[in-house]
Amino acid sequence: DGWHRACAEVWQAPLYWQQRDGEWFAMTLSGFKPVERDAPVCHVSYYEADAFARWAGKRLPSEAEWEHAAQQHDPLSGNFRDEGYLRPLPPARRAGMRLFGNVWEWTQSPYMSYPGYRTPEGAVGEYNGKFMINQMVLRGGSCVTSRSHIRATYRNFFYPHQRWQFTGLRLAEDVRTTRGTRDPFLEDVWSGLSKTPKQISSKYFYDAEGAQIYERITKLAEYYPTRTETRLLKQIVPELRSHVAPGTALVEFGSGASVKTRLLLDRLSAIALYVPVDICQESLDESVRQMQRDYPKLLVRPVAADFLGELSPPADLEGRPVLGFFPGSTIGNLTDVEAESFLRKSRVLLGEGAQFLVGIDLAKDVDVLLRAYDDGEGVTAAFNRNLLVRINRELGANFDPESFAHRAIWNAEQSRIEMHLMSKRDQSVIVRGRCFDFAAGETIHTENSRKYTLKQFAAIASRAGWSMERSWSSADPAFGIVLLR
Repeated sequence: DGWHRACAEVWQAPLYWQQRDGEWFAMTLSGFKPVERDAPVCHVSYYEADAFARWAGKRLPSEAEWEHAAQQHDPLSGNFRDEGYLRPLPPARRAGMRLFGNVWEWTQSPYMSYPGYRTPEGAVGEYNGKFMINQMVLRGGSCVTSRSHIRATYRNFFYPHQRWQFTGLRLAEDVRTTRGTRDPFLEDVWSGLSKTPKQISSKYFYDAEGAQIYERITKLAEYYPTRTETRLLKQIVPELRSHVAPGTALVEFGSGASVKTRLLLDRLSAIALYVPVDICQESLDESVRQMQRDYPKLLVRPVAADFLGELSPPADLEGRPVLGFFPGSTIGNLTDVEAESFLRKSRVLLGEGAQFLVGIDLAKDVDVLLRAYDDGEGVTAAFNRNLLVRINRELGANFDPESFAHRAIWNAEQSRIEMHLMSKRDQSVIVRGRCFDFAAGETIHTENSRKYTLKQFAAIASRAGWSMERSWSSADPAFGIVLLR
């Protein structure tokens, strides 16, 4: 029906648009004006809204979903007739615009009576009944709606082909599923914020923005691990050559930008296959593009996954000597029990006879550690708070990142630095419909960074079935690299 209408009426743009000398103009209540490209699209039919949503890989919300989401927003904060603009405004032109105002938003719901509603007898029932057919519900009000006229429950309705009213759209998408469960990020956040004390896994730090902030951290004067490990890797590569057979597959856990990997690839010509494993698909894609450009003869087989989960080795590993690589002291983010479990799983994944090169941060003066995880420029604090920004963006939460302070704490009993986000005040936060209360001073535990002695780490590796074949360590600041077999 929509396609028939679009062809019959030659729809090529929203209603009231005209093209003049290659530029688009729109007839407004103030006459013809150039189209504001960053303003919400207006004067489109349900058919066009639905088609665009499908093209974008999403859908229109149901009116129940729309109304549920609207409960978290102020109905009076939008761009209504009272503002006097009488046109949809770009988001940057007015703070606070959310679901209300600007344009009526098509939903995928037909305009029908609610369950349990009984049509009155007489003229009222007859009058209302004639609208209860072939019309679709719109929500939210528009730039020509009176502010006094709108509320979260208000239902507007039009026939799906109509475009003359200030009608637009909002996209919706389903919660991502994995093996029949809900979004694992959402489940982990819900679960972590329900615990006492609250906690969220550090593996969620590394979205695209988080990865960029972390690269800035590695260049800070206070943050010694990256440059110390890099120097140590360069020193030990000549000795590593005797341990790496021709055709070796290098499997890196938590590959990130693969910066340290290049130290091995540039100096160990025996490596023929690279398998980066990383949880962030975006960072992984970018890293792989650069690797394939800079090492055209190298086979690259990326695996987008949480390396703490169940992994299936690429078929290319079969029959090759394998060298695992886990730099950056990332294993220190795990508890000893988790580290042992990871080492045991990696032994199975890498296969019989494999070797495993692991970077570990060694115990040192507490003041050095605290400065490394709470730098004077506040970069680490931004990295920590970016976790809340990501939760807001991906899970529709309403964290105010600035109301949480970064804290780095030395836990002597566990021999680790802990990173926390401390609530500066009493507050409540909603994450995908669930509310979590914070008292002033309450924290979210976001990361551990365990500091080992070589003897402590050798014991953990031994319990997981590995033996320490070789170890290297730097002078102050102390850092270690171990080769397991």
